[in-house]
Amino acid sequence: MSEPVESIESVKSIQTPIRLEYSYTAGRASTRFLKGMAEGRILGQRCPECTKVYVPPRGSCPRCGVATQDEVEVSGKGTVTTFCIVRIPSESLSIKPPYAAAHILLDGADIPFFALIQECPFDDVRMGMRVEAVWAPRAEWSASFENIRHFRPIAEPDATYDSFKEHL
Repeated sequence: MSEPVESIESVKSIQTPIRLEYSYTAGRASTRFLKGMAEGRILGQRCPECTKVYVPPRGSCPRCGVATQDEVEVSGKGTVTTFCIVRIPSESLSIKPPYAAAHILLDGADIPFFALIQECPFDDVRMGMRVEAVWAPRAEWSASFENIRHFRPIAEPDATYDSFKEHL
């Protein structure tokens, strides 16, 4: 005979390994971006209506819903808009905690992206801090965002809060 449902203890969690494999088709905008990365250039696209520059480009403006085709090369320098200090290890990352992960608004872009901040104590990372891309050696470049290893602080004054507050 089976036990009554009320007497069976419910499962609260399960721990099991998982692996996901997927293929990504880059599309036109991402292909141009990745080819630019292979040349050591960071490319975005400008919306013809609101003039915002998206890096990496998406092929259309999420705000206006129109196609973006005007390519813009942006700087490898930028501003930390937000950040966090990661203290929990991950098997999928080679970097050991603690480390700083940040949203960086590149000069010339209108949307920040996620990257690591290194070459400084993690507790020195702050909003408004000016940083620059550290590229992998040229011989290791491919059509990948991984050509940029991380960002590091530069000897420039911090950006004012008003200059990046709309990107938080």
